[in-house]
Amino acid sequence: MWASRRAFLLLLAATPAAAQTRLVPVTADQPAGAALVERLRAGGLVLFFRHADTRGENCDRSYRIGDRAGQRNISSSGRAQSARIGERLRDLGIPLAQPILAGPVYRARDTAEHAFGTVTVTDSLLADDYAGDRLAWVVAEHRRLFGEAPPPRTNRVLVGHRTPAIMVFGDPVAGRAFPEGGALVIDPRNGDPRVLGILELAPLPNGGFHECSGG
Repeated sequence: MWASRRAFLLLLAATPAAAQTRLVPVTADQPAGAALVERLRAGGLVLFFRHADTRGENCDRSYRIGDRAGQRNISSSGRAQSARIGERLRDLGIPLAQPILAGPVYRARDTAEHAFGTVTVTDSLLADDYAGDRLAWVVAEHRRLFGEAPPPRTNRVLVGHRTPAIMVFGDPVAGRAFPEGGALVIDPRNGDPRVLGILELAPLPNGGFHECSGG
C-alpha cells in the first residue's frame, strides 16, 4: 500500500501542477467566496467536501472498512460542523443533485449523513490509506467523478478525503489549503476537471487540521 502511495506522490511532484500556486480557502462572506457561491447557484459544478473536524480523535489503527473503533472519527465539533454545512447550502440557495456520494470510511460517511441525511456510500471515494492495491483505481475514480457533469442547474456533491484530491489536482490543494469541512469547487470541464476555489461554509476556529497522518 505505502509503496503505491509513494509512487503516486513522486509522480505528482513531477507534474506541472506541483508548480502552481497553492489555493487559499475562502468563506461565502468574502468576495472570492461570494463569486463561487454565485457560480454554484447557476449549477454545473462539483462540490468535493473533505470530511468534517476530527481534531482530538484517535488516529486510524486498523484501516478496515466497517471498523469504527479502529478509525479516526469526526468529533462532536465535526458533527455540528457537518450540520452547519447542510444548513448553509440551503440558506445560500445552492441546488444539489441526488444522490449525495460519500466514501465508506466513517468520517466521510458521517459528515455526509449529518449534513445531507440520506447518502449513497461508494468505494470510489475511499481514503487512499484504506485503498491497498486499489489505489490507482480509487484515484482514477476520483478524477472521473470530478469530471462528471451534474444534471442541468444542479451541483454534484461528493464527500471524502484530501489526499486523493491532492493526487488528482496537485500542490494547489496540498498542505493546509484544504481544511476539514472545506469544499473544492470544481468545474468538471467535460472530463478535464479544474478547481475554481476552496470554499469553507462552516470554518473551524484556528483552522481545521488534525495531528494524525492521512486524509
